Amino acid sequence: MLEQIVHLAEAIVQPSEAEKPLLTALCAAAGAEIEGRLRDGISPEDCGDAFPCAAALLAAAGVLPSRSGGDVEQFSVGDVSLRTGGGGQVCEAAAAMRRQAASIMAGYWGDDAFAFLGVRG
Repeated sequence: MLEQIVHLAEAIVQPSEAEKPLLTALCAAAGAEIEGRLRDGISPEDCGDAFPCAAALLAAAGVLPSRSGGDVEQFSVGDVSLRTGGGGQVCEAAAAMRRQAASIMAGYWGDDAFAFLGVRG
């Protein structure tokens, strides 16, 4: 499935040769992140085209900010995060891609442990 994710991500960002290794690594990380959030009993294959599409969007969202011309301020490997300075429009586009990926996968993801707690009044 990684090949399919990489193919889709390449269609989104049109990577240069220098960007291809980063994009491939981001695709693998995005696939692992999404798979880790799936509800119990759901496999990536159960999600059909939604899984590779969402993973490609997440990977593309990781590549775009690196093109913005801003200096990299933070880079993390766990849950793949890249933050750069400047390039607000590119960062907004990347955030929109992450939201779109989350929307695509919403029906397949498990509980994120979010809860409202009562407050005594």
